[in-house]
Amino acid sequence: MIISTGNSGLDLVLRGGVPAHRVYLLEGAPGSGKTTLALEFLRKGVALGERVLYITLSETREELRVVAASHGWNLEGIDIFELSSADSVFGEGREQSILHPWEMELSETIKLIRDEVERVQPIRVVFDSLSEMRLLAQDPLRYRRQVLALKQFFSGRESTVILVDDMTGNANSRDAHLHSLCHGVITLERLTLDFGAARRRMQVQKLRGVDFIAGFHDLVIRKGGVDIFPRLIAADHHGDYFEDVTPSGIAELDGLLAGGPLRGTSLLLTGPAGSGKTTVALQYVHAACERGEPCTIFEFDERVATLFARAKAFNLDISAHVEQGRLNIQQNDPAEISPGEFAARVRREVEQRGARMIVIDSLNGYLAAMPQEQHLLLQMHELLSYLNQQGVVTLLINPQNGLVGTMSSSLNISYVADAVILLRFFEAQGRIRKAISIIKNRGGSHEDAIREFRIDADGIRVGEPLTAFKGVLTGTPEYMGATKPLMEDRALSQ
Repeated sequence: MIISTGNSGLDLVLRGGVPAHRVYLLEGAPGSGKTTLALEFLRKGVALGERVLYITLSETREELRVVAASHGWNLEGIDIFELSSADSVFGEGREQSILHPWEMELSETIKLIRDEVERVQPIRVVFDSLSEMRLLAQDPLRYRRQVLALKQFFSGRESTVILVDDMTGNANSRDAHLHSLCHGVITLERLTLDFGAARRRMQVQKLRGVDFIAGFHDLVIRKGGVDIFPRLIAADHHGDYFEDVTPSGIAELDGLLAGGPLRGTSLLLTGPAGSGKTTVALQYVHAACERGEPCTIFEFDERVATLFARAKAFNLDISAHVEQGRLNIQQNDPAEISPGEFAARVRREVEQRGARMIVIDSLNGYLAAMPQEQHLLLQMHELLSYLNQQGVVTLLINPQNGLVGTMSSSLNISYVADAVILLRFFEAQGRIRKAISIIKNRGGSHEDAIREFRIDADGIRVGEPLTAFKGVLTGTPEYMGATKPLMEDRALSQ
């Protein structure tokens, strides 16, 4: 029988939950979320009408109450058996549970625990923590014998047991013998970065008889419990969709990509700062919203208020689409969000809101959320594969370093994208102008010409092909031809 752990994210990782009537190990350094996860496990039992027991050697009842209150919970329905170092004496009767652990033999502690289990007859048990038991034993062999005896005691009962280990008393950090004794092992980790909030993650080391999702999964502790974000596996999320084009509403721009990006593809917009990448993305989003399609913009670099002001200046009224619920703009702090949480937000937009177009602005901000570039590429590849299989058009904005001259990107992701739009500055007649070109388009044909590109109060314009360029591949294109193909202000050209 499979039972829920009480945490929806962990249940997804375990593909439903854990087999009942087994002993599991929950290990992790202090502050990694073990107590909160253990309380969620017991609270689930209380919700199902089960008798549950929390055996604590390390924390007092009051400390547990404080942890529960921080999440808006109470401890009603949870039997707590406390063996602490509180300044108390042995009492008479079974109800006395305040003891001095260093003044008793380990065997006496185990006997008290067994007696309490016999009295309560719990369905779910949390034992917190093995580190105290390890200190009491003082001898590794004796400690392991007692853990084995504890496991054998519970094996004859209909109890699902979680043994908590904060690994503070273990010189080897992880006890391989303890891992072999338990039916499953869940490890929580807390990572301190050079800047920003601490990151937490978990992994299932083993779980006999369960095809769990292996690897690390990001998690955060918030008011209300632990949020675990299962690692995204694109192959598990295939959906059916119709491969039609998604036009921008500007005929000349759509002509560059033979009508526009195909559904289920990703479009990379790259170029120096100020060349118009975000504005082009907004044009595609505005057109999709006008068609009634839900869209989402994940903003890392720019403030949402600035984005609204920019769109309004270029005759793109995205605020109306936000008010009508067709467009959702999310501000993300790269110092706070982990890649796993970001992937979970993307999935929520696609699966709950039905988003058909996603904009990530920009990849530099996403890179800041995950300093290890190699891992970032793997994460982004899996995320794009998921979005492609869902029929979502993904617009990736990737700023290049520098304004003129040879340019480079801090993240080489062009090979992952299905289509690439390159924007460049060029010089002609003493003015700084912009050029647009398509580097590749896996979804079909594309125009190979370089065209002038302008943005003004009436929106985006794409001009005639510029055939007389010099130095395009050097990063400093210079126009050497006649003045006729060059665009001027709309009022002058009319």
